[in-house]
Amino acid sequence: MVGGVIERARWRDVFGHAEFRALFLAGVLSTAGDQLARVALSVLVFERTDSAGLTALTYALTYVPDLLFGPLLAGFADRYPRRRVMIVTDLARAVLVAAMAIHALPLIVVIALLLGLQAFGSPFYAARAATLPVVLTGDHYVLGKAANDMVVQFSQVLGFGSGGVVVVAVGTSGGLLADSATFLLSALLITVGVHARPAPAHQDDGPKPNYFKELAAGTSLVLRTPRLRSLVALATIAGFYVTVEGLAVPYANEIGDGAKGAGLLLAASPAGAVLGMWLITLWPPERRMRLLGPLAVAACVPLVFCALRPGLIPTLALWALSGLASAYHLPTSAAFVQAVPDNRRGQAFGVASTALKSSQGIGILVAGAIAEQSRPSLALAVVGAAGVVAALAAGAAWTRARRTGTEP
Repeated sequence: MVGGVIERARWRDVFGHAEFRALFLAGVLSTAGDQLARVALSVLVFERTDSAGLTALTYALTYVPDLLFGPLLAGFADRYPRRRVMIVTDLARAVLVAAMAIHALPLIVVIALLLGLQAFGSPFYAARAATLPVVLTGDHYVLGKAANDMVVQFSQVLGFGSGGVVVVAVGTSGGLLADSATFLLSALLITVGVHARPAPAHQDDGPKPNYFKELAAGTSLVLRTPRLRSLVALATIAGFYVTVEGLAVPYANEIGDGAKGAGLLLAASPAGAVLGMWLITLWPPERRMRLLGPLAVAACVPLVFCALRPGLIPTLALWALSGLASAYHLPTSAAFVQAVPDNRRGQAFGVASTALKSSQGIGILVAGAIAEQSRPSLALAVVGAAGVVAALAAGAAWTRARRTGTEP
């Protein structure tokens, strides 16, 4: 910080931290492992049942544990040493995925193992998210998170394709064993590259407080703190513009471009988000914070123009612009984590993550229901307009919170 102004970090400074490199690579491997598991399990279920419905249901189940167990299990990242939490959950996921590769297992057992696999992801990602701001401080943390988030977005554009190639090359069992290896490598990276630190909530020698009291305290912290509450509200605006993913196929069919057009449309938003995250890291930190509300509004506005059914190329541009503006999530989530006391970061992360994923699921369901009664283009326009209103309200709440609080 120079003269009270936060200096913008540089990429080479961020990747110069050995601990960050280990956490970054471990996160990449875990993300790759999650996607490979989804692809391999979808193929496995379809091979055994020849049912598209059961295959889709199995894929949908990969998201259920995040909603059910996100806040409940994320608190382990505050109760136990975070490095240990990451290693144990990676090893547990490696064992569960390897067990799925056993051909003799009944399908119901495989699905149960899948649910366990996803449930263990909640404490891993909470512990990793809470460790990053300890390793990287100030704007270095924002840039480090940008690197991670861009990898996640790239994985949405390219990851499933590579997962399919792996499964075709080595079969479903081979793909699951390869997935198990990614979790083992992640655990090794964390063991070797991340320093051991005590559990932040128990750095004294006193007795551990009741776990459910801790859970309630973390949830209460988010709900009663205007700054945290407004940041979560801004994050949940994603529930409006993420609807493009759920309606890409029917919308492409409506404008006459079929499956090929749907694939391009699905890639447009994450591609725009990657570019947006890179651009937003070039801005001074103060500007990022000031523009969170306007960018949330801008992420919803392009959907309104879908009512005109402008054709494939204009729609690609509109959805890419929406993705570009959605990069406000990067400084939003960074400001949220940095504003939470270290001993509550894991639990608060679980609460915020559940709120975000719930808003996305509800948004897609509502948009689908509207499309069923009218048409996809109108559904996107209606949801986009509602998102503009909600984003204006969330942005106003964030502005009030900034005026009464301290800058991140």
